[in-house]
Parts: sequence; C-alpha cells; structure tokens
Amino acid sequence: MFGTAASATQIEGGDTNHTWYRWCGEPGRISDGSSCIRACDHWNRLEEDTKILAGLQVQTYRMSVEWSRIQPKAGFFSAEAIEHYREEIILLQNHGIRPLVTLHHFSEPLWFMDSGGWINPNNQELFLEYIRHVVENLGDLVSDWVTFNEPNVYTIFGYALGIFPPGERDLKKTLRVASAVIASHCRAYQLIHSIRRERRFKGETRVGTAMHIRIFDGLTAAGKATACFVDYIFHRLFLAGFYGGRFLFPLKAEDKIRPGIYMDYMGLNYYTRNIVEFVLDPKVYFYRFMNDTHLSRSDLGWDIYPKGIYRACKKYYRKYRLPIYITENGISDRFDNRRPDFIKDHLAYVKKAIDEGIPVERYYHWSQMDNFEWNEGENGNFGLYHCDFDTQIRTPRGSAVLYSDICGKKEFPYERNRFIDKKWGYNSFIIKTKGRNKNETRL
Repeated sequence: MFGTAASATQIEGGDTNHTWYRWCGEPGRISDGSSCIRACDHWNRLEEDTKILAGLQVQTYRMSVEWSRIQPKAGFFSAEAIEHYREEIILLQNHGIRPLVTLHHFSEPLWFMDSGGWINPNNQELFLEYIRHVVENLGDLVSDWVTFNEPNVYTIFGYALGIFPPGERDLKKTLRVASAVIASHCRAYQLIHSIRRERRFKGETRVGTAMHIRIFDGLTAAGKATACFVDYIFHRLFLAGFYGGRFLFPLKAEDKIRPGIYMDYMGLNYYTRNIVEFVLDPKVYFYRFMNDTHLSRSDLGWDIYPKGIYRACKKYYRKYRLPIYITENGISDRFDNRRPDFIKDHLAYVKKAIDEGIPVERYYHWSQMDNFEWNEGENGNFGLYHCDFDTQIRTPRGSAVLYSDICGKKEFPYERNRFIDKKWGYNSFIIKTKGRNKNETRL
C-alpha cells in the first residue's frame, strides 16, 4: 500500500493549547520566526486536502490526532474534536483511503506538561485515559494505530539536547522519560487491543510505533565504535522496550511491564545517514550532521543515501521478524530538483528488500504538502504539493504527478522529461500517455 504521512500539529493550525505553540512563542526557537498556529489550515480544509490525497491515488494515509484538541483540560473531552476527526476519517474512507492514526506526534496539552509531563509517574494514567477515549470513539473506523511517533527523537531532543519542548538538558530526566514512554506504549498496546476486541470492532487490530531510524556509519576505528554507541542510545534502547517490554541499561524497569511482544508491525521513519566520529558535542550525532562528501544533500543538508532504507529494512526484519511499514520517507527540496530521483531510488531499494523476502507492506511518503517543519518553521519544503502559507493555496510539484502514477500503477511506467517551470520555480514533468485515439497524446 502506498500513502503519505502528516501530523496534526504540522498541518492543522489554530490550536494554542499544546506544547509546540508555546515553544514557537519563545524567541529564537523557530529558525524563520513562524508559528504552528498558522501551518496549513488543514483543520478547516478537510475536503480540499482529502481530494489532494485522492488525486495522488494513495491507498492509505498516516494522520495524527491532536491530544490537546481532544482533551483541552484534564478530565474533560471535547465531543466537537472527536466529531471532527470522525468526519476526516470518513472522508478518507469514502475515497478508498485507509487511515493509520498516530496518537502522540511530539505535541502534548499544556496542562499535561505543566503537571510534570512524563517526569510525573501519575501522568501515564492520564495518557492512557486519553488513549481509551480516542479508541472507544474512533475504533469502529480505525484498526491501524501508531502509539508514539519517533519516541527516540522526542526524548533525546526534548530532554537531553534541549532543542525540542520542553527544552531540558538533564540526563536523569531523559532516562526517566524514556522509561515512561516505553511503559506507556506497552500499556497502550494492550489497551487498544482490549477495547477493539471487547467492542467487537471490525478489522484486524494493528498497533505499532513509528521509530526514527538513522544509519550511523563510522569511517575510522574510533568512529565505528562511536557509531555503535550512538546506535545503542538512539535505537536499541527504545526498540527493545517498544517491541519487547525490556528496559536495557541504564533505563529503570517499570513494575507494570512484563517482557512480551508489543508491536504488530515495525514502523520505520527513514531519511538519511550520519557519518559519525567521536566528538564532545552530542548534537553532531543527532542534529548537526557530518556529511559524506560523495553524496548530494537535501535543502536541510541531510545526505541522500537511498541504500539506507534497504539496510534498515534488512536489519530490523532479521531482528524482529515483523511486517515493515515505511511510516515516513521524504526530502526537503523546495525546487523539486532531487525529489523525483529520491522517490525512485528509495523505492528501488524497497523493492530490493521485498524481492529478498522482507515483508515491506506499506510506504508513506512525507509529505503530501509543505507544512510546519518543527524548528525549521515554514522552510521545510517536504511536500509533493507546495503550500503558500500566506494564501493557503496548494500547488502540485512535478513529483506529485510522478508519485500519483507510482501509487496508481505500482511501477515506473513512463519517461520523464524535465523542465523548469518559470512561474513556480520547481521541476515539472511532461507526462506522455496514449489517448483514446491513436493520434491523441495527453499531457
């Protein structure tokens, strides 16, 4: 199944009750000074944006629900917000698009954070209360769930490096949060299965996580040793917990969690590779990348390394033997010069994995349109569609045509002739196909 992915915080706009809205208001946090309060105004444009998805011929769509909208204050749930998300999901289903719903995608209600966030052990119950309400009210429409998006990024960026909310730089808190989100995932996994089973909701329940997977390669002996250490901190600590309920050193085990299997699929978010050498600044390992001079880069300076998606699929299927969803894969490319080849080359390596017997069942391209890209603000340009944030006009890039054809036919069916569109400044494609009459060519 082919699809695209997005998150509520990055596209909906209009919500002032979550941690990222507060973060945007702190001077110097967002590189271009923008705010997620605007984003893509998706909250008010469901029909328009669903038609875009339908035009891309996707079979599935990874979306998220905004916790702060659904539970604007402790103990109170908004019927209006739930009805809005039901409307969105039904719109998707009416267009033949299967939703994969993410429950936690970086943002949290301000009241949750102000009551101690994940540092407060009692707050796990508040998160599970929110999960229960969502699944009881959307579970008749949704069978596929992501509990946490990139919990490794959320934890390390927010509590170790201090570059995401809440902006902490405290190792003890980092470890406590890691243990808390692992335990919350394991309990949420059991809860979601239990609710859908008890309510006899239709469809096989599938619950997993979307883990940010980076390829860490060292060039020297010291670099290779450092890469192994960074891989342990960034990947193994979290995957051992999220998959098997195991708390590896130096995490503290949670009494309520027993070893088992807490994933029905392995969700991989893959974007780039890091060249790793020993340095004292940990941001170099996770945020300010060291580059491979032989590779081209995205607008954000990330190396374009398609083979990494194959390496990730192979590594984690061998270890966990679960079906794989590529829950995110994309590139920041304002002028659309590199995205077409990025898509083609990464999918070629996905096919290589499938040909070797690795069950890659879904691929979600990030994203269908430019959105609020966290600390980069409105300068991320990950979209198949360009979004003009001032006018909220969505305009397809050339790669949207390419991806639509791939989604519809599941192959690369035509030659691409590139040219630069003077009006929009990005690459477009002339798509030549046979018309109804043999003398007719449709563009």
